[in-house]
Amino acid sequence: MIRLEHVYWLMGALAGGVAFVNARDATNPRRWNNAVFWGLYAVTFLAGSTLPHFASGCLVIAMVLVASIGKLGQTSRESQSVAQRDASAARWGNRLFIPALTIPAVTLLGSFVLKSLQVGGAPLVDPRQVTQIALALGALAGLVVGMLMLRPPLLAPLHEARRLWDAVGWAAILPQMLAALGALFATAGVGKVVATLAERWLPLGSPLAAVVTYTVGMALFTMIMGNAFAAFPVMTAGIGLPLIMTRFGGDVTIMAAVGMLSGFCGTLMTPMAANYNIVPAALLELPDEYAVIKAQIPTALLLLAANTAIMYAFVYR
Repeated sequence: MIRLEHVYWLMGALAGGVAFVNARDATNPRRWNNAVFWGLYAVTFLAGSTLPHFASGCLVIAMVLVASIGKLGQTSRESQSVAQRDASAARWGNRLFIPALTIPAVTLLGSFVLKSLQVGGAPLVDPRQVTQIALALGALAGLVVGMLMLRPPLLAPLHEARRLWDAVGWAAILPQMLAALGALFATAGVGKVVATLAERWLPLGSPLAAVVTYTVGMALFTMIMGNAFAAFPVMTAGIGLPLIMTRFGGDVTIMAAVGMLSGFCGTLMTPMAANYNIVPAALLELPDEYAVIKAQIPTALLLLAANTAIMYAFVYR
């Protein structure tokens, strides 16, 4: 059976490859810092399910020390010159989008098809993780299509992954770390504290008030945490489950889906989501590092209002 752990191994292999390529790049003055950082990241994927929790925590602390004390750097070497990239773009035109579009196409198809596939009477894919595994298969399919179309050197994917990861730096791992932090908050009972404070200071006696508190709270907590995955377990345990679902009989599926979308509205408005909002400004060399956030705030507020209206309209039906 294909499990989510196999996807982790795939990510570990990619991170290990990035570490290896960094270690061999003599043009990068911080190549060993990068190699150690991405190498430790690879270990968390390859052995994270078998390591003790304490050991995994030590790996994360070591990564923080490497990124903060040793710092990370970028290579000056490029896999292709600007002229080569321009020539490739002119040759392929809009067909360059085919590999990228392959990923969602295969993911969507796999989400429906893989559920029913069996080998020897057993499911081919873990039924609980079909979508995530389908996404991994979609990424592999997109890679294969790109390699067949463009015919780059065999190690080009590793070199390009290294270039992108080194450009983004430590912010590339923020979503995973913040999601883990959200799980820790939920285990520590932060959701109950949020529920107590909300019930003490907010008028939550109506279904509408519960929905507004949940959606706006998801956005605000996401702005603090930097990631909706970190805010979700806390706000759902504190507001969503006890109020929207239990007290007012709301649909948990609709609540969870729209709640996550509400959290993503907060992602658009916070510098804590550095990999989404600060890194693009740095890569584009914008004079204002908060320019991306400022441009996104009006859209984020409109989407938050729309999500609140959608949840109230459908969650209690």
